[in-house]
Parts: sequence; structure tokens; C-alpha cells
Amino acid sequence: MIAEAQLSTAPTSPAQVLQATSAAVRVSFTWFGVRKTLTPTQQAQATETFGAEGHYLSASKKLLDTALPTFRAVTSIRNRIVSYWRGMSLPYPEPGIRLIRQDRVETFHEKMTELRRELAEAVGELDRQLPLLRRAAQQRLGSLFDPADYPTSLADLFAVEWDFPSVEPPEYLMQLNPALYEQERRRIVARFEEAVRLAEQAFIEELSRLVSHLVDRLSGDEDGRPKTFRDSSVGNLRQFFEQFRSLSVRSNPQLDELVATAQRALRGVQPQELRDVAALRQQLASRLSQVKAGLDELLVDQPRRRIIRPHGREAAA
Repeated sequence: MIAEAQLSTAPTSPAQVLQATSAAVRVSFTWFGVRKTLTPTQQAQATETFGAEGHYLSASKKLLDTALPTFRAVTSIRNRIVSYWRGMSLPYPEPGIRLIRQDRVETFHEKMTELRRELAEAVGELDRQLPLLRRAAQQRLGSLFDPADYPTSLADLFAVEWDFPSVEPPEYLMQLNPALYEQERRRIVARFEEAVRLAEQAFIEELSRLVSHLVDRLSGDEDGRPKTFRDSSVGNLRQFFEQFRSLSVRSNPQLDELVATAQRALRGVQPQELRDVAALRQQLASRLSQVKAGLDELLVDQPRRRIIRPHGREAAA
């Protein structure tokens, strides 16, 4: 009887599998704004200079030189954090939240802790240059410079946090209000069904982009010579295969087959071989063109959906 009960509650649909095996993860940043809107007086001066009406003109000043290597190092780490978060997770129809496999939560936490440490070190280096940055801004901004725009330290103004919010209906509702609990349960089920569709759509669009790029590089010529392509054109596809294997809930057999076909076509193929052997280029381009045609059909068949989101903002892009 116990085995029968366990069998009856086992996940059967892709949405149920996703719900049973995933955890929600949210990443958010504290980030110092490097632009500030001009004061009304400064705005009035600007409109007078250009002979414009005030409500048709908006202007801001740049507080820090974002092209400096120390500032770019900080933003680079932020980009790496977002890329890692997105690469480890699937979309979820709620702003700022994505879904990560439960067995990867610890790995995710460890890597994010490492990236947060790197971010703090980069911010520390930027903070040591703050006096120099202020002096440079004063020279560039002239009368628009205001010392009050600048903090005494940047140390606490750049940070990353992450948490694992619950996306399940609260258990206390079952006792407090069973009808409301059932309403919440159905809402969560619908969200996971939408999450499956969003993941499927994201995989189709990404594979289509990668395959289209490689087919374009392998086909035709430029000035009578084969088009050039980087090793990453092949490497990115192989990385996609690994991500698909790791994250997909196998919701679309046609997509599964297209991924498998593309993977077989690339098996054992090295970028330098494609540069050296014209017949191999043509063969791979032909096989991937068939995959592209199948993906185009899936893109056309994707239903249009309007996702109703709760009020709020996405914590990380």
C-alpha cells in the first residue's frame, strides 16, 4: 500500500517534475548609481542654452568615469554573477526569481560566495581610487560638480545577495482556510507549467541562435574565401548541449530530437578541421541547416502568451 501511495504521488508531468526537483533562487544587487539628474536650476540653464522647453528635455551628469579599468573590473564581476545565475537555472514567471536544481543549491551557494568575495576585492580597489575619481569628476563636470554627490566610501555601495524564497503555498493555510490553500496551490501549479513553457522557449531560441550563426559561418564565402569563424562558435554549442542535458525537463520530444541531431552532427568535429576540410564544412552546414529548419517550425508554433506578473521589479537582469 505504501508503494502504491508513493507511486500515485510521483511526479508525472514536466511541470510536476520541475516543481519536485527545483528550488527558487533570487539574486539582487546593491549598486551605486553613477548618473544623477540635474537640479531644476541646472536643467533650466540647459534648456535656455538649447532654446528648448523644459518638459521636453531631461539631463543628467555622470559622477564617475565608468571606462576606468577599476570600475570595469567591478561591472565585469557583476556580469559574471548574472551569467552564472542564469546558466545554472531556468526561468520562472515571477520577477527576479529563477529555478535551480535542488542538488545544485550547495554548489551555487559556494560559487556565489566566491564571486561575492571577488566583488568585494574589486570594490575595495575602486574605493581606494575614490579621491582620484572625485578630482577627475570635478575637472570634467565643472560647475555641475557637487561634493555632496559622492560618498565617503564605496565599500558598502556595491554588493550582491541571494536567497531561496518559497514558491509553495504556505502550509498553515491548509488548516486556516482550505479553500484559499487550494487556490494558492493551483496558482503555483500554473506557474510551474508556465515555467516549463518559458524554459522550452528559451532553449529553442538559444539553440536557433547558435545554430544559425554557425551555419552562416560555414556556408558561402567572403571575397571568394570561406567565411572565418571562431572556435567559440562550436564551443558555445557544446556548452548549450551540456546545459540542456543538465536543466531540461524533457517537455518537448521534437526539441529533444533536434538537440540530439545537432549533437551527433558535431560529435568529434574540431574547429580547425572545419577550416581545413571544405567537404566537412559543407556536410556539417547541411546537417545543421536541417536542425535550423526544425527549430524555425518550433518557433512559429510557439503560442503567444501574456504573462501576468505581480507588481515589483526584477532584482537582477
